[in-house]
Amino acid sequence: AHLYPKLMNIYGDRGNIMCFERRCRRREIEFELDELSIGDAFDPGAYDLVFIGGAQDAEQRRVVDDLRDVKGEALQEYVEGDGVLLAVCGGYQLMGAYYRSADGGELPGVGLLDIWTEHPGADAKRFIGNVVIEWAGETLVGFENHGGRTHLGPRARPLGTIVTGFGNNGDDGGEGAVYRNLYGTYLHGSLLPKNPHFADHLIALALAGQNGDVRLAPLDDMVEEQAHAEALRLATRRNIIRRRRLSMERATLEAPEISCDHCIQTIRTSVEKLPGVQFISGDPDGKQVVVEFDPGQTSLGGIEAAMEEEGYPVKK
Repeated sequence: AHLYPKLMNIYGDRGNIMCFERRCRRREIEFELDELSIGDAFDPGAYDLVFIGGAQDAEQRRVVDDLRDVKGEALQEYVEGDGVLLAVCGGYQLMGAYYRSADGGELPGVGLLDIWTEHPGADAKRFIGNVVIEWAGETLVGFENHGGRTHLGPRARPLGTIVTGFGNNGDDGGEGAVYRNLYGTYLHGSLLPKNPHFADHLIALALAGQNGDVRLAPLDDMVEEQAHAEALRLATRRNIIRRRRLSMERATLEAPEISCDHCIQTIRTSVEKLPGVQFISGDPDGKQVVVEFDPGQTSLGGIEAAMEEEGYPVKK
């Protein structure tokens, strides 16, 4: 589902939808798109993936009541059920508790992310430019243009760490926010065509909701990799600072003590604190979790130790 495609769509955000569609169709994965605007109900059981883009303050004011009062409860059910949602810039801000604009006006958000955003005033510096962040042992590149400063509460974690650019607030070194399978970010540009590895991560998460552990067939991403490298070069004003890692490994870990969704969330929170580790999916009935990890940063034994520390020893 694409939320408010005519109102929340600046800096090429629609390109993210086009990227999802192209990468699915190249793998012969069925792709259907519903565009939902003001007044349209959201069915949490109808979608595997949801996207909302960015907008200026005026457009945010137009959609916020509908987002909160018409779609909010269903979106919360979707997110708590591990539905995959990508929110960019203005859409990211509206996922939080509130957005306070430069004139002091406050827009109550939908509250799906434990974040809040405040604009420091009309005379404050606007955060504009190319961005590079570290994410799961790789790099993501994009473009930011925002005046609001976003802050994270304890129930959200940063999407990544700033290499160059401003990020959430220009102070804490974080960019974006994640809760369960909800990903918020300020990265425009479009984000996904230049970061195909992140697009595939979201697609795999979406498919895992219906099919369990999913391993996507590799694609020839030479052009996409060149675009990523050039964006990285422009952002850092020098030759590539690093190639994104292609050595991620995947493991399915069985822990007999897993009994519920809370167990899965506890494991997820623990293992994603480890460098280079990305939680993929969890199955409380099968007592299993699936993780991807960069063995150059964290070993499989380190992941198992983190799970055991939380009370979920891995079956050998």
